[in-house]
Amino acid sequence: MHYFTDMPLLLMSVQSWTYILVGLTFSLYIFIAIWSRAGSTKDFYVAGGGVSPLTNGIATAADWMSAASFISMAGLISFMGYDGGVYLMGWTGGYVLLALMLAPYLRKFGKFTVPDFIGDRYYSNTARTVAVIAAIIVSFTYVAGQMRGVGVVFSRFLETSVEWGVVIGMLIVFFYAVLGGMKGITYTQVAQYCVLIFAFMVPAIFISIQMTGNVLPQMGFGGSLEDGTYLLDKLDGLHTQLGFEEYTSNKKSMVDIFAITLALMVGTAGLPHVIVRFFTVPDVKSARKSAGYALVFIAILYTTAPAIAAFARTNLLQTVYDSETQTAQAYQDMPDWFKQWEETGLLAWTDKNNDGKIQYVNGSSIVGKKPIFIEGKGAHGERLLSNPNIKTANELYIDKDIIVLANPEIAGLPNWVIALVAAGGLAAALSTAAGLLLVISTSVSHDLIKKQINPDISDKKELLAARISAAFAVVVAGYFGINPPGFVAAVVALAFGLAAASFFPAIVLGIFYKRMNKEGAVAGMVVGLLSMLFYMLTFKFNLFGETSSEDWWFGVSPEGFGSIAMVINFVVSIVICQFTPPPPTEVQEIVENIRIPRGAGAAQDH
Repeated sequence: MHYFTDMPLLLMSVQSWTYILVGLTFSLYIFIAIWSRAGSTKDFYVAGGGVSPLTNGIATAADWMSAASFISMAGLISFMGYDGGVYLMGWTGGYVLLALMLAPYLRKFGKFTVPDFIGDRYYSNTARTVAVIAAIIVSFTYVAGQMRGVGVVFSRFLETSVEWGVVIGMLIVFFYAVLGGMKGITYTQVAQYCVLIFAFMVPAIFISIQMTGNVLPQMGFGGSLEDGTYLLDKLDGLHTQLGFEEYTSNKKSMVDIFAITLALMVGTAGLPHVIVRFFTVPDVKSARKSAGYALVFIAILYTTAPAIAAFARTNLLQTVYDSETQTAQAYQDMPDWFKQWEETGLLAWTDKNNDGKIQYVNGSSIVGKKPIFIEGKGAHGERLLSNPNIKTANELYIDKDIIVLANPEIAGLPNWVIALVAAGGLAAALSTAAGLLLVISTSVSHDLIKKQINPDISDKKELLAARISAAFAVVVAGYFGINPPGFVAAVVALAFGLAAASFFPAIVLGIFYKRMNKEGAVAGMVVGLLSMLFYMLTFKFNLFGETSSEDWWFGVSPEGFGSIAMVINFVVSIVICQFTPPPPTEVQEIVENIRIPRGAGAAQDH
């Protein structure tokens, strides 16, 4: 099964390889930050506006493919099967929507930030302030997932605690985001894309060859195993034997699938850290080109993720279950990777029936979202949970975020490949975290201080304010990384819902509806954002008492409610604008002008 276990490279441990590869990549990021440090606010906000379309396309892909894409998406698909496809459809479709429908027009408008666009388009500092608040809420929710991803990687591969892993990640991001701004982040993200895509594809290719004989993982996904069984048929069979529903079956309601897909799509189109990337190129034509390049670079990872999910799920099930004898494997026979991941607290086993074997079947193994360990070992060497006496027979807890990171170990790949995936996961998390922190800092320094509090502030003082804001944002992001509201992709999905509920209608109506005024836009954003926050707090965080999926409105999960909140925003905005004065003539002329795809110049700070 494992063809690579005798390679000489295994003479070095995973931890040694991780120190080498992570050290080299971090050194590269810091060098780039020093080399490209920002000297002006324009450098800090939009990298001077002179980035080439190809460079910006690569940087956009890195900015877009966060820890959710690299670490968590394949894990979600691995556990959800067919239903996990909503993340592929929503995130990919959303990027196409953003690139074709919004980015060129926003670039033509010529503003640094989304709040800047909303403030000027709706001729209102109130609208600008609401947009700033929305941008900060969306960005902090999103960045919490990235910092958790950093902590997960460090906790396993550098054998630190998740908390210390987050702190180390904070320090690295602080250095190149605060020093380099968008200029430093752009060129750092080019390097991070190269690292993350290489780290994602190398193990995928190895495992595809190992399991199916196909070099391309996309072909291996539909290929057959050594015994002639198709991979997905094998996976369906293993699921059925263990009491799970078939991997390829549809388990979610179509209403929720549609709602999540739509929320992710329109949330993408409202994400401020992605939109701002289209201001870093010289003109609208370059913005369109960079969008096309980014889509190609994104597709490489997104078309590979379903294959990795299927490979990992098959290998995992075959590790803990012998399908030929239809018996669970004994804990004492588990490979080293299993026990090493136990030490992180992200994988756990408790022997409920005291037979020394790992019963992995359908049903919850623990109460709550994560296991709480008791000091000491169980009778068979397992780490005990504080709540093992659950009625379901399932004895194995697996955090969804470990699947991609553990995949090379499960498949028995060389240690350097395992360490490479760790470096790739960090690159994915840090690249997006930096972009999000920049959004937070520019929202404070540019849209609050420069545009409202102190319009006469000097360029030097504004740059200092941006750096102080970024430093503060790093600290807050670290707190959320240590105390996350869920696993990476779930947290990120909530950020997309918040963006869908707040920004998307205001941006779309601002571009395509001349009659939309400040009263309608402000009311829509406030009501949409509050609706999404209320639903999250009620059904995701159980702030008002315990809830279940049976309590969801219209059968829509918190991850999908952004689509309903978006509709509420649209309705409120349009209704209010009909009963309030139309926008000034000059604003309507601006709306007409930005829809003409020519004659755009550099971003204007006025």
